[in-house]
Amino acid sequence: MAKYFKSLNILFRALGDRNRLRVVVSLLKREELCACQIHEWLGVSGATASNHLNILIKANIVKNRKEGRWVHYSLNREDKGIDALLVWMEQEIARDLELADDLNRLAGITACPPDQLRKKQREKIVSL
Repeated sequence: MAKYFKSLNILFRALGDRNRLRVVVSLLKREELCACQIHEWLGVSGATASNHLNILIKANIVKNRKEGRWVHYSLNREDKGIDALLVWMEQEIARDLELADDLNRLAGITACPPDQLRKKQREKIVSL
């Protein structure tokens, strides 16, 4: 029983942060996102985005796959409890107008292929 409460605590702490909630919502709308797209969309450093993603992975909400040097993230729909929560969240996000605006901005980011986005991000770092 204690393990169950510990996993619930981890789950809700993971979803309690607005940026992590934004990541989950973005993955509800897009089947998969590259780390560079998430980093760009959140508007945080790559390290901060990575930290958020690792917390979501530990909470079993998100899973990742490597493709060469790049990491792609998607929702963990294999866990039935998580999947039920995600279905509920998908129904509820329409009420959050700020998230709707956020998702419109995400559409612009995902319109750019990941390899081009990574190149832009590298150029931005070099110019600093």
